[in-house]
Amino acid sequence: MGSIVLVHSSSNDLEEVEIREYQGEDLSSIHAFRENSIKGPQYVDIETYRLIVGGLVENQTEFTYNETLTDFQRYKKVVTLYCVEGWHATILWEGILLEDLLDMTGIDPEATTVIFYAYDEYSTSLSLDYVLENHIMIAYKMNNVTLLPERGYPLTLVAESKWGYKWIKWITAIELSDNDEFRGFWENHGYAIDGSLDEPYLESTDPAIPEFPLWTTFPLLIVGTLVAIELRKKLKK
Repeated sequence: MGSIVLVHSSSNDLEEVEIREYQGEDLSSIHAFRENSIKGPQYVDIETYRLIVGGLVENQTEFTYNETLTDFQRYKKVVTLYCVEGWHATILWEGILLEDLLDMTGIDPEATTVIFYAYDEYSTSLSLDYVLENHIMIAYKMNNVTLLPERGYPLTLVAESKWGYKWIKWITAIELSDNDEFRGFWENHGYAIDGSLDEPYLESTDPAIPEFPLWTTFPLLIVGTLVAIELRKKLKK
């Protein structure tokens, strides 16, 4: 895994052309992802978009997309996303550090958890200690290209060393909380709150808990229903 690199802004920034190698490390294509969001790709109106940071902070603050690009130092880092479905993608991510964002709003001493909310109503959380100790990034570029809508434009979380369900896309709000047991979308379906790669992503072996996201089984249910309907029609003839 690459080390985090400070990005020096200048008028000589490279044109947005996808790169596939960085500091000697091969990168995956920005298209090397399965579409597994809960409501499909989201298309955010960037003119009205606001990133809200609130909860246990000293000053609740809203940031425009442009402010996230210009008011904070930019960083780059190569990080691999691992999905519970068995695939992975190694990408050069560029964005801002969550700790810089929180430094501006101020952190209440009671805060222990960072909760993230998305445009498609997805949610998840990470411990505040993890976010600060690992210099976790919110990215707006991948492989030198501005995030595509299906990749989380305008902002996606680079949850390094966590399973892919922690990598929330289309972030609209960040809440600091003292609720260590907050359960987001997949956590409410039996996925582990911590989400670390070195731990099982399921909290239970209960067969009622799906091994794969519901989006993978729902189409099969539809197909099965349609087949049953057609078979019933034929039997009635």
